[in-house]
Amino acid sequence: MSQYKYSTLAVHAGQHPDPLTGAVNVPVYLSSTFELTGIGADRGWDYSRAGNPTRDRLEAALATLEGGASGHAFTTGMAAIAGLVAMLRAGDHIVCSRDVYAGTVRLFDQIVSGYGIVIEYVDTSDLAAVEKALKPNTKLVHIETPSNPLMVLTDIAAVCKIAHARGIEVSCDNTFLSPALQRPLELGADIVMHSTTKYLNGHSDGLGGVLIGSKPEHKERFLFVQKAAGAVMSPFECFLVLRGIKTLPVRIRQHEENGRAVAEFLSTHPKVSKLAYPGLKSHAQYHLAVKQQQGFGSMMSFELKSRDEAARFLTALRIFLNAESLGGVESLASHSATTTHGSVSEEVRRKMGINEGRIRLSVGIEDKEDLIADLDQALATV
Repeated sequence: MSQYKYSTLAVHAGQHPDPLTGAVNVPVYLSSTFELTGIGADRGWDYSRAGNPTRDRLEAALATLEGGASGHAFTTGMAAIAGLVAMLRAGDHIVCSRDVYAGTVRLFDQIVSGYGIVIEYVDTSDLAAVEKALKPNTKLVHIETPSNPLMVLTDIAAVCKIAHARGIEVSCDNTFLSPALQRPLELGADIVMHSTTKYLNGHSDGLGGVLIGSKPEHKERFLFVQKAAGAVMSPFECFLVLRGIKTLPVRIRQHEENGRAVAEFLSTHPKVSKLAYPGLKSHAQYHLAVKQQQGFGSMMSFELKSRDEAARFLTALRIFLNAESLGGVESLASHSATTTHGSVSEEVRRKMGINEGRIRLSVGIEDKEDLIADLDQALATV
C-alpha cells in the first residue's frame, strides 16, 4: 500500500475486511490456542503467545506506517524496551540519550546493568559526544527525540551515520511524535520503538508497546523474544490500537494546532520560564525539527519557580487533568519530578535539568481557546 498517502494508510494498512465474514473491523481473536491441522501443521497460528491473528494485523499496520519490515507488539512500552535489549549479552555496551524517560533509566540501571551490560548516558544532541562514547563493544545507540520532558532533539540521520560507520545499530523512541510526524527509519534508524499507550492508541484506555525493525534479522530476533519472554500485547489491546490509528492523522492535526497555540501563549507569559517546544522559532533546535519532522506535535514543558507554585498551578486547572501519560484526546498536565521522573534520584534529575517547578503538558484536541483560558486562570493562582 506504499503508493497511498498517509491518511489512507492509517485507515487501511493491515485493516482489510475479514475474509470469512466481510467484517470491516478486524476481529478480536480471544483464543489462547488454535486447532492444528496435523502433527506439526497449523493454519498459521498454534498458540497466542507465538502469534495471534488480531496482533498480526496490528503489527502489519504499524510496520507499514513506519516504513519498516516487521512490527512486534508488546504488553507495554517498557516491555518493548526490554525486548529491544533482550538479545544483548554481558560485556555489551549501550549508548543512550541522557535526557530520556526515567522508566527507561530505571530498567537499564536497575535490571539490564545487572546482566553485565554497560549503559552510558550521553547528550545525543551533541554529535561529538556520541562519537566519543562509542566503543568496540557498543552494540546499540538508543535515542529519544524529542526527549521527555525537556524536548531535546537528536539529529537522527547524523547519529545513524556515526553509528553505522562503526557497525552499530540505532534505535529511536518515536512515542512523542508518532509516525504521523516523524519516521526515523526513513532517516536511517534501524529500529523504532513506541509506547502505543500514547498517540497510537490515542484514547487513554489501553497499554502497549511496539518495536518496528528494518531488516529480516530484526523480525527473527523480536519474534523469538516475543515467544520466549512472552510479554505480548493482548488481542483486545491490539484492537484498541488498530481503532486508534485509523484516526491518527486527523487527531494529530488537531493536537498540533492546539499545541502551537498553547506554546505561543506560554511563550509570552511572565510567570513561565524555560518553555521547551521545538515548534517555536525561538527554540534552539527549531531548524532541526523542521528538517527531520513533519510537524511539531503537542508535547511541551516549562518551569515555574518552585514545587509549591507547580502544585498550586496543577490544583487550579479545570480542563487539563493532573495525570501521568500523554497522547490521549484529553489534555494532561503533570509534575515531572514526581511522575515521569519520580523513579530516579534528585541528583539524576538535576543532571538532566529537571527541577521541582517543571510542568509537562500533553495538549489534547479540545477547543484551543478553552485550553488557553484554563492555563491562564491556573497561572493566575501562582
